[in-house]
Amino acid sequence: MANTVPGSRAQTARWPIVVAAIATLALIVVTFTLTRPLPPKTVIMATGPQGGAYDTVGQRYREFFARHRITLELKATNGSVDNIGLLKDPRSGVSVTLAQNGITNRTESPGLVSLGTLFYEPLWFFSGVGPLRSPKDVEKMRFALGLPGSGTYKVGRNVLALLGLRIDRMTLREMGVTESGEALLRGDLDFVGMSQPWDAEIIQRLLRDPRIEPISWARADAHVALRPFLSKKILPRGVADLANDLPRSDVTLVASKASLIVRNDLHPALQHLFLEAASEIHSSPGVFNRAGEFPAAEPIDLPLSNIARDYYRSGKPFLQRYLPFWLAAFTGRLLVLLIPIIGIAYPLFRLLPALYGWSMRRRILRLYGELKFIEAELEINTSAEPTAAIERLDHLERRANRMRVPVTFTQMLYTLKQHIVLVRGEIPKPASQRQTTGQRPESLSQ
Repeated sequence: MANTVPGSRAQTARWPIVVAAIATLALIVVTFTLTRPLPPKTVIMATGPQGGAYDTVGQRYREFFARHRITLELKATNGSVDNIGLLKDPRSGVSVTLAQNGITNRTESPGLVSLGTLFYEPLWFFSGVGPLRSPKDVEKMRFALGLPGSGTYKVGRNVLALLGLRIDRMTLREMGVTESGEALLRGDLDFVGMSQPWDAEIIQRLLRDPRIEPISWARADAHVALRPFLSKKILPRGVADLANDLPRSDVTLVASKASLIVRNDLHPALQHLFLEAASEIHSSPGVFNRAGEFPAAEPIDLPLSNIARDYYRSGKPFLQRYLPFWLAAFTGRLLVLLIPIIGIAYPLFRLLPALYGWSMRRRILRLYGELKFIEAELEINTSAEPTAAIERLDHLERRANRMRVPVTFTQMLYTLKQHIVLVRGEIPKPASQRQTTGQRPESLSQ
């Protein structure tokens, strides 16, 4: 009988499965560690001047994220240029921002991607001294065009240069949007330019003041042709104040669009959440847009992220339709990780037991090979002294008895032992031990 214990055999038979399970678990742990499966609980968003349009939009995003138990910190800046600069700097901690189109491009900002456009931002010009006879009149006025670091400051100066105006001859004051609008209402400025959405508070106040004249873009089509990121928009007569008929005529404007920009390494679950927030906040109709026009899959300055492209094509991810955000994020990431792991683990679970079985059979068959070799020698050398063959068979039998195999291979081992006994029976006994019983003397047979 083999020197084996049923419990130890079962344990021996299970070790390939245990090894495969440990390897799979280790692979899952390593993958989770390296791929950051869960999104961070705090995100920093660069907006704009406090009290401005971007700051107001940022507060709505913060409220949306709070419902999903994520802290969205708002970082005040001078505007779009500063926002893009912070987003490009990994040390700033900023992961997302609002920025108007025409500020950057994919060559200048290779690490940034867009989640789509959100709303129109017309470039408004307001005069406190009545209509302009010529653009050259602006050179003689007290003029404000935003703060350095703002989109208004950059785009507005480019527009003035296109019109042939000498900025170095102008009395430009560096003032924020709200501050410059207040100064115009007080009479401390003659002319202001600002990029703001229609519903910005300062825009509404300026449009409703009969002393302030909104300036139409006489060559709006030419500006749009030269800068494809711009759009031509018409502000209807009386839309700001129907009772007082303000503005007093249609106003032709050129407008850029504000985009939601993120770092390309922002967690996919957070990108989905920003897209959900954008759909909730910006999908309603407005003076310049129809319902559902925004957010829009428009890669104007920067390419759309892969997450945004899938979202606009297929909508909200399946898991987020039925599970809370954190559970959906964890489950979705887990599925993405488990698919390749299962692809590795399943063959591993199939292969290890097969390899183990092959190893067991090989051990027994090796003893069979030695037994066959002894039997062949006995057939060839029938007259040789059998002592050496007996010793070799004894050694082979001891090795078979010491061999530990699982229950599946017990029958194969027992068969080997029976065959050893059969071969042992074929060995002729030494002459000194031969029995004469049953043998007739040669003389008696004659």
